[in-house]
Amino acid sequence: MHVVIVGCGRVGSSVALSLVADGWSVAVVDDRSESFYLLGEDFPGQFVEGKALDWDVLRAAGIEHADAVVTATDGDNTNIVVAQVAQKKFGVSCVVARVYDPLRAELFAQTGIRTVCPTKDTRGLMLEAVRSCELPTEA
Repeated sequence: MHVVIVGCGRVGSSVALSLVADGWSVAVVDDRSESFYLLGEDFPGQFVEGKALDWDVLRAAGIEHADAVVTATDGDNTNIVVAQVAQKKFGVSCVVARVYDPLRAELFAQTGIRTVCPTKDTRGLMLEAVRSCELPTEA
């Protein structure tokens, strides 16, 4: 199984390392070569430096034979556009995009792109944590 991961920050690098450990072939795309240090010197996957919105960069990462694409940059627009390109142009069936804006995340989830919305997820976890606190009772 081959996955292209766009964005080599804390999330993208962690996903890459986990999938390599699971036996996946992994290519990581980032426009800053210094980001690849998060993967370590022994990372067996592929590093592709360049803009993920460039189809030649995506092709260099193996998107044409990818089983999955993960977009984890810090920009919703980049994540959404690359996810759509992977899905529509290259026919990748498993596309997962990080989208901070909850409304946009919901909209693009309706197109078949799996979205992860840290804003919504964090809100839910924080509410759950606050609601589980033992608060002093009023006298």
